[in-house]
Amino acid sequence: MQSPIGIFDSGYGGLTVFKSIAAKLPQYDYIYLGDNARAPYGNRSFETVHEYTLQCVKWFFEQGCQLVILACNTASAKALRTIQQNDLPALGTDKRVLGVIRPTAEVIGSYTKTREVAVLGTKGTINSRSYEIEINKFFPDIKVHQMACPMWVPIVEYGEYNTPGADYFVKKYLDQLLLSAPNIDCVLLACTHYPILMDSIKRHLPQGINIIAQGDIVAASLADYLHRHTDIENNITKTGSTLFYTTDDAFDFNNHASVFFGKQVTALQLHLK
Repeated sequence: MQSPIGIFDSGYGGLTVFKSIAAKLPQYDYIYLGDNARAPYGNRSFETVHEYTLQCVKWFFEQGCQLVILACNTASAKALRTIQQNDLPALGTDKRVLGVIRPTAEVIGSYTKTREVAVLGTKGTINSRSYEIEINKFFPDIKVHQMACPMWVPIVEYGEYNTPGADYFVKKYLDQLLLSAPNIDCVLLACTHYPILMDSIKRHLPQGINIIAQGDIVAASLADYLHRHTDIENNITKTGSTLFYTTDDAFDFNNHASVFFGKQVTALQLHLK
């Protein structure tokens, strides 16, 4: 029986993380699921995000996945802890669900000298304070400045990321950030859509500020996790195959996905029960 690694996101954004994972660990089998029909998750309640995420996690388990990565900051912030603590014990002690927040929090200290960092994300991620809490567990001396950038996801989703309008809203948020937090030397893009705006973000931040996208960090963390958990790693099938699913229109998903994944994908539409 196939036992791939499950990669979950509320839509397209998780493909920026999956791109890095697949590049670093190409030998494994993967299933990617984007819950596009119910995206975006950013402004939904904790209860709703948990309900949707858990439903998708259960679907992954039904496909034979023993390990599921929530490549979605909002799901990681609003649902991961509850799934790990409350739901997994009933779903099977051999199952694992991991997120993107902890791996980033574990290493962010090496990116800052001023010990002041900025976290940019959706309203849901920022309001959860998950990054602030996790970063301060590992680096109590770091001051975390948070800012929601609600216009950035729609700009990317509608393909406007290389336009003057995108530049305007990138500059607007970053100017606000630098005004309120002039001593930051590290900016964490805590939304998987934001790397698509990287060129514009670089233009509007002073030189010397580290800009962190999560893909490579999460990929390295996953490689380390699998090295340390051979009981999980040994059960993952390794034929290098990947299947893509979306809960919305597959044609539309395929048209947008290449921007995030770096190459053309072919997805199947999934109707969750």
